[in-house]
Amino acid sequence: MNSDNDTIRSAATDAAAAPLDLLLTDAAIGILRRMNPGGSGLRLAAALAGRPRLMAGRGRSLLGELGRIAVGTSQVQPSRRDRRFADPGWVGNPLLRRAVQAYMAMAETAEGVVADAGLRGADADRVGFVLTNLIDALAPSNNPLLNPAALKAAVDTGGGSALSGLRHFMRDMADAPRVPSMVEPDAFEVGVDLAVSPGSVILRTPVFELIQYRAVTAAVRQVPLLIVPPTINKFYVLDLAPGRSLVEYLAASGLQVFMISWRNPDARNAAWDFNTYGQAVLDAMDATARITGSEQAALMGICSGGVISAMVAAHLAYNGQQDRIAALTLMVTVLDQARAGLASAVISKRTARMAAAASSARGYLDGRSLAEVFAWLRPNDLIWNYWVNNYLLGREPPPFDILFWNADTTRMTAGLHRDFLHMGVANALVKPGSLTMLGSPGDVALVERDTYMVAGVTDHLCPWQSCYRSTQLLSGRHRFVLSTSGHIAAMVNPPGNEKASYQLSEESPMDPEQWLRRAETCRGSWWPDYTCWLADRCGEEKDAPSEPGGGGQVPLGDAPGTYVYDR
Repeated sequence: MNSDNDTIRSAATDAAAAPLDLLLTDAAIGILRRMNPGGSGLRLAAALAGRPRLMAGRGRSLLGELGRIAVGTSQVQPSRRDRRFADPGWVGNPLLRRAVQAYMAMAETAEGVVADAGLRGADADRVGFVLTNLIDALAPSNNPLLNPAALKAAVDTGGGSALSGLRHFMRDMADAPRVPSMVEPDAFEVGVDLAVSPGSVILRTPVFELIQYRAVTAAVRQVPLLIVPPTINKFYVLDLAPGRSLVEYLAASGLQVFMISWRNPDARNAAWDFNTYGQAVLDAMDATARITGSEQAALMGICSGGVISAMVAAHLAYNGQQDRIAALTLMVTVLDQARAGLASAVISKRTARMAAAASSARGYLDGRSLAEVFAWLRPNDLIWNYWVNNYLLGREPPPFDILFWNADTTRMTAGLHRDFLHMGVANALVKPGSLTMLGSPGDVALVERDTYMVAGVTDHLCPWQSCYRSTQLLSGRHRFVLSTSGHIAAMVNPPGNEKASYQLSEESPMDPEQWLRRAETCRGSWWPDYTCWLADRCGEEKDAPSEPGGGGQVPLGDAPGTYVYDR
């Protein structure tokens, strides 16, 4: 086993995994529900009461370590990778050094106590989640009276940093999602800084706009690529700033690229469900066929859009129309929900019904609630890091296009929310007939197209092992790529990053760990590999179209369209 695989295993162990149905459940009924251990907390207390000697031993060890901390002989110290305590003041000031050591000793003791309790399954995951969040919240780096960088900033600015931090705090807490801002709302402008690849809207329905991107090469492949973005975010994560846009890269590689831009729904669209979105993909495929003259399209789906794409492919296969798909791409997509992170631990049928009822009463699931839940899945990176920067130091968060996109939230219809919850709780895509789309059973095993799959090793939303299990569900040949990055960075991976790499194997054994042992490390971005794979399945070259539209489809406006601006 090579060192790259060791690194991947380490990263995967550190990453908290929480799949789509967990995200959708907590967003509907509140993140505070998961902060309460409930019956799991009672069972923890009962287990510890039955192990008094272990508790006493832990207590003696903690008192001993606190004594060594007090006299200055303790060897406890934070990891060099722990950015919370990187400021020299944490080491140079004896009081602050002791505060960090005491915090770490108590955190280690608390984790040891929970481990001693021997909880299993759902109880272990529930208690572990609450404990991790509590430990992270109590870090001395979050305390304005202890953080040396915050104290220095207050002195240097005559209190100005504290006033700026208070203003930032009041602004963030005034409206949902009530978490520290990760990027300023005016850091970028869609259509000016982001989503600037030239193209035209050539179809507009109540559900989506279809964007045809302008060809930038003299010749293009005959078969077009249709991209189905997530339904819980806007499409332009694949068309960020120039040089970081996958759309730009694909068009420059001679592919005809089309993109669905979902409408941001409201209460009037509550009934939109899997059938609605599946039909929308079929309508988009019909339009690309009229425009390009190709009866086939390569289909690319991302996250929730990947689930819908796989179900559309299954629907076409069931009805004998599988040849309409030339190839299938699934990015950070989980079809088999078994053992997908925390879902099995915290979601029951009753919980799912509560979540569905909550969104049904409103008509939709608010995207700002999704953003809040998403942030609490990685509190040190997405909450407390910005707490220190924005409030304690009084600084503006640095501009970052991915975080700007993440903050540009959308709503999810109550019908689609209900269907995704059912799919996750029942693990319906591995049980043909448990879930239908447009009257067809959701039997993804019928899909025999060549499939390219991308996952991120540190993805805390769609664990790579869960993404990999799609190779065992879908028929046909598979090419699975594991990127050394997270949920979004796995996709936004342009060439030129010397630190980038990915794992690739021509075989697809049942066990993902066995796949990893066989995988080869490839340096650089996976984008060139993907474009070559796609070009082999998108037909011969032909002259590029001189104008957008065709076959009765006329341009309705310039990209990025109008739906992307819906709030």
